[in-house]
Amino acid sequence: MSKKKIFIVVGFLVVIGLVIGFNYYTKIFGESILKQSEIFIKSTDNFDDVTQKLSPLVKDVNDFKFVANLKKYNKPKAGRYVLNKGISNNDLVNKLRSGNQTPIKITFNNQNTLNAFANRIAKQIELDASSILNSFTDSTFLAQNKFTEKSVLQICLPYTYEFYWTVSADTFRDKLLKNYTRFWNTNRLSKAKKLNLTKNEVITLASIVQQETAKPEERPIVAGLYLNRLKQGWPLQADPTVIYALKEIKGHDYVVRRVLTANLEIDSPYNTYKYRGLPPSQISMPDINAIDAVLNAKEHNYFYMCADVDRLGYHKFARSLAEHNRNAAKYQRWLNKNGIKK
Repeated sequence: MSKKKIFIVVGFLVVIGLVIGFNYYTKIFGESILKQSEIFIKSTDNFDDVTQKLSPLVKDVNDFKFVANLKKYNKPKAGRYVLNKGISNNDLVNKLRSGNQTPIKITFNNQNTLNAFANRIAKQIELDASSILNSFTDSTFLAQNKFTEKSVLQICLPYTYEFYWTVSADTFRDKLLKNYTRFWNTNRLSKAKKLNLTKNEVITLASIVQQETAKPEERPIVAGLYLNRLKQGWPLQADPTVIYALKEIKGHDYVVRRVLTANLEIDSPYNTYKYRGLPPSQISMPDINAIDAVLNAKEHNYFYMCADVDRLGYHKFARSLAEHNRNAAKYQRWLNKNGIKK
């Protein structure tokens, strides 16, 4: 074979080698992820499940499989993984193999029962609702921290929390408890003591205040009114507690638009028309504003309040029963006029 032919053959082989090498380099180090995305890998997922989830996110799922096999990635680690646009299969496999998952932000509010809370959380992390419920109602945990199955909801302060998607039920619960403990700093504890209320009682009253008014500027006034009644030994006679007692019977999805006279006879420790003092635990999940409204309640001489039909969402406050009866009569006429019967 002449030298010219040898050079041609060698050159051809070099080109083939370069093409093959470039092809393999592209498979391993070329851009793979098509767009900014995320993938959730369950604890029960196998490698085939992962490739199926990645299929619409990568340029070529077979290239991913090739690199995964090359790097011996075959046992997925559960988690939520954020995948940046353009990362290579090499970086993708390294990320999944290391278990370097990205935390998720957990939010919740207005979850008025532990069951509703558990279902809300279960939609945001891998845990199911029953696992969360079992953790929060664990008898040892409740006894150690002096909670009941109802009062334990008070540790669920409605902040935004950061967790791994695969967080365990106990780790999730304990982080909320730690945050709850931190929330009750020296200043808040001192204010509660001055009011002669425990933490549970503050949150219970806050839950009533929040159900009474959504207006932040009204909440310290409403809190002061209920504190006036407590100090005088009056029954709170808070409609939201009657509604809660009714929902305990009817189910918490039951809609109550108007408290009827017959409802006031419900025999429940949550019925503050029938039983004096605060209910045994909160009737809703109060936000931080409502809790601080109790701790910073306004001092005044109001003992009565009624919905203000001239400023919907607000209340008319009264010092005397006569004044309150006038306000209440106006409110009853408005209810009847608008056909609100229950």
